[in-house]
Amino acid sequence: MNPTPGPDPTPLPDELPPVKNLELKAALLLLLMLVLVVGSALYVLYARGVFERTQRLVLVSDDSEGVIVGMDMTFAGFAIGRVARIELAEDGRARILIDVPRKDARWLRESSIFTMERGLVGGTRIRAFSGILSDPPLPDGAERQVLRGDTAAEIPRLMASVRELTNNLADLTQSDAALASSLVNVQTLTERMNGPQGALGALFGNEADAKKLTLTIDRANTLLARADQLAVRLNSLVGNADRQVFGQGGGPDGSAQGGLVNDARATVQQLGGLLGEARASLQRVDALLLEAQGIAANTKEATTDLHLLRGEVESSLRKVDGLINEINRKWPFQRETEIRLP
Repeated sequence: MNPTPGPDPTPLPDELPPVKNLELKAALLLLLMLVLVVGSALYVLYARGVFERTQRLVLVSDDSEGVIVGMDMTFAGFAIGRVARIELAEDGRARILIDVPRKDARWLRESSIFTMERGLVGGTRIRAFSGILSDPPLPDGAERQVLRGDTAAEIPRLMASVRELTNNLADLTQSDAALASSLVNVQTLTERMNGPQGALGALFGNEADAKKLTLTIDRANTLLARADQLAVRLNSLVGNADRQVFGQGGGPDGSAQGGLVNDARATVQQLGGLLGEARASLQRVDALLLEAQGIAANTKEATTDLHLLRGEVESSLRKVDGLINEINRKWPFQRETEIRLP
């Protein structure tokens, strides 16, 4: 007995039910895809700041190698601008045009500094530094010189310096170099200092001069010893002179008897007494001089009176002379004109 086969569950294509409004649904699907593509493009443009208000900054450099359109310009590690275009100026210098959003332009000032750094690892970076944020803001379209720092460009210079240093070291370490000669001289000096004469032998270069200096030092020591003996003798002579001048046991205060100082003190005291007597005598002479001045004053007054009296006498004589002349005119025969005064 053969089992009866059941019905096939998968219907044939000719047996599928027709889809309603198939064309309309396909059109809606295409429209949705178009909206998604346009929305994605608009979002990407918005994310890249295409619709954001910006201001233009132009950086001028001698070389723009490593700078590409779309790279960021950073400030304190944050991207505040984007390279929009790179062009070559008439003077052969590169002009890097950067768009900076208005909301981030407040970090750029007139005193801001812009650098373009290129390291051994990684690409080129453009940085902005604003030390004084109170300065006026950077205007739109401003041009600034960018400072370049290329680490790879410094490598040839560094290698040249290292090569020069290596050559100098090689010259110093040669057998006929000045350093080797200096070391030989230092070794010779050390050997001489370790010799019998020590540092003196190294200083003079031979033992004869060192021995002469040693002999001179010995003689100087002998002279110093003799000078010490002479100083002792001078001290004894000074003590004797003190005893002769100040007396036995005397001193500068003159407390002891005898000696030249005590004699001189007694003489000074006698001289002081004589000066006192002379002072008294001078006082008496001053009194006599005062009296003589009084007498001279009286004599001066008397002399003044005599001058007045003489004037009066001369006036009287002139009157008498006039009278005699008048009498002689009246008595012409009289020739004797002598007048005898009492």
